[in-house]
Amino acid sequence: MLGTAWSFVVAIAIIAIWAATGHIFHYSDTWQLIINTGTTIVTFLMVFLIQNTQNRDSKAVNLKLDELIRAVGGARNNLVDLERMSDQELVKLQKEFQRIGNKANEAKADVAGVKKELKSR
Repeated sequence: MLGTAWSFVVAIAIIAIWAATGHIFHYSDTWQLIINTGTTIVTFLMVFLIQNTQNRDSKAVNLKLDELIRAVGGARNNLVDLERMSDQELVKLQKEFQRIGNKANEAKADVAGVKKELKSR
C-alpha cells in the first residue's frame, strides 16, 4: 500500500502543507524539527517494511525454484535447500557450475569451428 501512487501523493501533500505553514511559524527551529522528526520516523519504519517485503519475495522465488528443480527430471534435488548451504559449499558449487559452463562454451566453439570448416570446403 505504501508503494502506490496515492501514498506518494499523500507524502507530497504533507510536505506542501509543511512548507506552506513555514511563514506562520516564522521558519522556526520547531517548524523544521517537525518535518525532520516525521521523515526520520517514516524512514526508520520503511526500512523494516522494505526488508520484510524483500524477505517474502526472496522466499517466494526460492519456493518457485525449488518446485522447478523438483519437477525437472535429471535435476539435482539436493539443490533444493541451496540457501541452507555454508559459504564454502556454495563456493564449491559455483566453481563446479563454472567448469560446466566452460566445457559447454568449448563444445560450442568446437561445433562452430567444424561448421566453418565444412562451409569452406
